[in-house]
Amino acid sequence: MQQGSAGDLIDAELRSPGLVTSWPEGADRVAMGRLRAAVTAAWERGWQPADLVAYATRRHGARHRRLLLEAIADEIRAYATLDVRWHEQLAALGVGTRRNGDQPRAWGGSGRTALLACAVDLLRLLGPLPRLAPIGPPPGVAAPAAGGGDVDQRMLGKVRALLAKAESTEFPEEAEALSARAQELMSRHSIDRALLAARSGAGDAPSGRRLAVDSPYEAPKAVLLTVVAEANRCRAVWHRELGLVTVLGFPADLAAVEMLFTSLLVQAMAAMLRAGSRRDAVGRSRTRSFRYAFLNAYAARVGERLREAAGAAVAGAGGKDLLPVLARRDEAVSRAVDSLFPNLVKGRARAVSNGEGWAAGRAAADLASLDGRSAVAGPS
Repeated sequence: MQQGSAGDLIDAELRSPGLVTSWPEGADRVAMGRLRAAVTAAWERGWQPADLVAYATRRHGARHRRLLLEAIADEIRAYATLDVRWHEQLAALGVGTRRNGDQPRAWGGSGRTALLACAVDLLRLLGPLPRLAPIGPPPGVAAPAAGGGDVDQRMLGKVRALLAKAESTEFPEEAEALSARAQELMSRHSIDRALLAARSGAGDAPSGRRLAVDSPYEAPKAVLLTVVAEANRCRAVWHRELGLVTVLGFPADLAAVEMLFTSLLVQAMAAMLRAGSRRDAVGRSRTRSFRYAFLNAYAARVGERLREAAGAAVAGAGGKDLLPVLARRDEAVSRAVDSLFPNLVKGRARAVSNGEGWAAGRAAADLASLDGRSAVAGPS
């Protein structure tokens, strides 16, 4: 589909004689029907609900997000089977599947014209969507039977609670202790899952998650996600133009990556804002270069700390006996990456020009809540 053709098509349909007598309900039917079809096509190209909403919000805004959520809510009712990860994403987005109809709740009155314009914007955005690597069953396809890599939801609840307290406390020592405890729980669970799968021959296999990396400063944020992924025996692939990162690894490791990255990013952004703005000798703003350098340095130092903790964690969990198990899992993740991304190209990081920001970022990373971390293993 050529960019703009979807918008032109809906424009033509909205002006057709058959809609004159049924306006505005006819316009609703056309718009929502076209949006549902575009959402269905997105699923067929490997997109998932969280991917689609993050991308649309990044390109447009809150009003377009609300309309897209309405279309997803209607479209998703067509499927009797959804993977558990889809259910989780829909719940996090606040998407219900109770309603059914062609008239969005937000439409009506003087806002109808603006929302029809939003529909055209979304159709022009979704029409030329690229294909994404499939990281789970599409809607309507039964998920494979659960294997030995399932993550203990009770343990995840404890980890989330500990990290939430670590991010909210004003006392660095308390945050350090809370984060260390959360990370130890995740690491112990990951190693236990690996050993259980090796001993029982359970169907534990790599899978994937996609995380949004928002602007501004998306490049150093992607670097931070990459070092956290590598420290937990996962691999991260950045889709720069889409604002998304695909992370591949085993289920327990993916859960650790998502929660640890989210917590560290919250801490990094808070520390960056506390550092304030910067100007040069003649009063010109250097805030952007300072913050870019700050976040890059933060990511680099966090990666160093994770690597330092990795060897000790493996030694404490069995040392040499554990290494062959972890090596086989590394190989499985590498094969998954090669299968989904056969033409993967390694990018080159931008140069950092602000020495003050670099020093401040490393200092902030030293204070981040990582001490006592029992990492699963070192980077790939």
